[in-house]
Amino acid sequence: MKKLFLLFSHTLTAIQLEDAKDTLGVETFVELPKGLQELWSNVPAELECLSDYLQPIRDYMIEHIEVDDVALVQGDFGATCSMASFVKSLGGVAVYATTKRNVEEIQDGDTIVKRSVFQHVIFRQY
Repeated sequence: MKKLFLLFSHTLTAIQLEDAKDTLGVETFVELPKGLQELWSNVPAELECLSDYLQPIRDYMIEHIEVDDVALVQGDFGATCSMASFVKSLGGVAVYATTKRNVEEIQDGDTIVKRSVFQHVIFRQY
């Protein structure tokens, strides 16, 4: 049973869930435990090195990921690069979600409001 680990700070949309099932062959979605999710979502900007900070997440992945499982890895750029590489070293597949941005401009008198709507396109491998 192929799993998709979510190293991701958002909730997957229905379209993303279906795409993961259809194109990646995912049957089970695995959220990080609460404490690890808080680590992933709040990487301190002042840290010069993320190695020690990310170790609990690496330990979790070592314990739970199996060869050919998938990890959706998106977040802090350095943490993302590190964990995508780490997932691949364990035999997993690291992916990220691509989106298309549609911008609407609405004029209200002298004010123009821009609204960006992001739509999922595909999951792309690192």
